[in-house]
Amino acid sequence: LPQRKELRRVDLSGVQGMEVVSSLTEFKPGDEFPAHLHHGVEMGIVVQGTMVQVPGREPAMMATGAPIQNLRDVVHGGFKVVGPGNLILFTVHTVDKGKPLYDWKK
Repeated sequence: LPQRKELRRVDLSGVQGMEVVSSLTEFKPGDEFPAHLHHGVEMGIVVQGTMVQVPGREPAMMATGAPIQNLRDVVHGGFKVVGPGNLILFTVHTVDKGKPLYDWKK
């Protein structure tokens, strides 16, 4: 898996049982990010873009500055970074407290 640096994890004020997790994740060419879902909403931005490839599809650009939005319990990811260069993502997850941040899918 890529190098993920969790920047902060805090309770969501005014909402019981939810927390907010911010992360900076860096993927190198050849890194794979398995399909997964979150028990909450993920928002973010592509800090540094590059080409990624989903199995069975042509490589596609994940562009610098592109927004990231993944809704609760929707499977996403499942790509390999093909480059050139690293892919860097900044994400903020508002998720159910006590559940894993990533629920990996096959």
